[in-house]
Amino acid sequence: MVVCSPCPQRPRSVLMSWAALTTFSVLPWHPDQIGTRFLLFTQKNRYYQEIKTDQTIHASNYGGKRKTRFIIPGYLKKGDEDWPQEMCKVMLKLENVNCIAVEWKKGVTTQYVQAANNARVLAAQVAFMITFLKANFKQTSDKFHIIGHSLGAHAAGDAGNRTAGLARITGLDPTEPYFQDTDASVRLDTSDAAFVDVIHTDGLSFKSKLGLGMSQSVGRPSDLDAIWEGTKKFDACNHARAYKYYSESIFNRQGFVAYPCSNKDSFAAGKCFPCGDDTCPLMGYYADRVTVTDGISETKYFLNTGSSEPFGRYSYKVKVTLDGPSWPNPGFMYVALVGDNDSTEEYKLHRGTMKPGQTYEVLIDAEVDIGDATEVKFRWNNHILNPLRPKYGASKVELQRGKDNKM
Repeated sequence: MVVCSPCPQRPRSVLMSWAALTTFSVLPWHPDQIGTRFLLFTQKNRYYQEIKTDQTIHASNYGGKRKTRFIIPGYLKKGDEDWPQEMCKVMLKLENVNCIAVEWKKGVTTQYVQAANNARVLAAQVAFMITFLKANFKQTSDKFHIIGHSLGAHAAGDAGNRTAGLARITGLDPTEPYFQDTDASVRLDTSDAAFVDVIHTDGLSFKSKLGLGMSQSVGRPSDLDAIWEGTKKFDACNHARAYKYYSESIFNRQGFVAYPCSNKDSFAAGKCFPCGDDTCPLMGYYADRVTVTDGISETKYFLNTGSSEPFGRYSYKVKVTLDGPSWPNPGFMYVALVGDNDSTEEYKLHRGTMKPGQTYEVLIDAEVDIGDATEVKFRWNNHILNPLRPKYGASKVELQRGKDNKM
């Protein structure tokens, strides 16, 4: 049984701040009632091995020379409770790590306020497991990365607070209720690890719209604290989308290029496209591969995703200068992109009055990466009510790729 007493502790004043700075009205459950399990996946075992903080750890496939990634699920009204196990399996196809799926189904499938309090015990258990692994395998804290979703994100932050020097914490849509605008000691904060990246996908307010996701930024210059805008229309399913985006990003890094922008409206208007001189960061698994400069955490990052899997999108801007009769005509214009890797479907470039000599542009979030562009197809349709049959063409076509500003 794991108890809190031998765990690395917060200062007493910080422990007391939980009661002072949150509105929890219940006490956390006993660890036995929460039923936390640590499920180890490695490239040597496709099915998990449950590991415990005792000498049986040496009979497992845990390797002290490998990086270790913990994955902590959170609060979901409906959803796949075993997604951390599936993420481990995906991760191990790419790299040789110790992947530990943390299971606490009993402690989190209850009323939210109770689950939020239980997360405090869970955090202590995760911290104690890390301390145990470090001692038994002579590992250092910079070999550990915790990925937490929802309440699991705050548990990850708490565990990081208890374990100095963690390499990275990834927060996947940290929850708002009881954590938004509270002191940094009781929520995920950038001081909890050397690198903290956060994906926000549920932008609805809990008070007005019952949204679960946290909108508060937690960034500092060495971190990627960003609002990663998932879909243009927020809905209840977006709280679960965060871990789905992260999982897909493992094998689809270029589909999650994010653009620094001041706000969502400016991003939607194309004012922050393409990436500037500095490489845009990648949302998800590869977020720590991009050098972050001083002050960048004050910038929000935005990207669009698909409404269903695959979620990754590849951004392009197309400009077409129209050629044709000297008079304007109503109609529709479409473009499609062709490259050496793939081709896209048609996208609407313009609807309405078409004026020769005028340049029209559209931002495209394509489902496929076309590679190096070889062709831009242009098509127009005359309006059904227009008795004339004018002929139009394109005198100039420009294509710009978002991720690297390549023309």
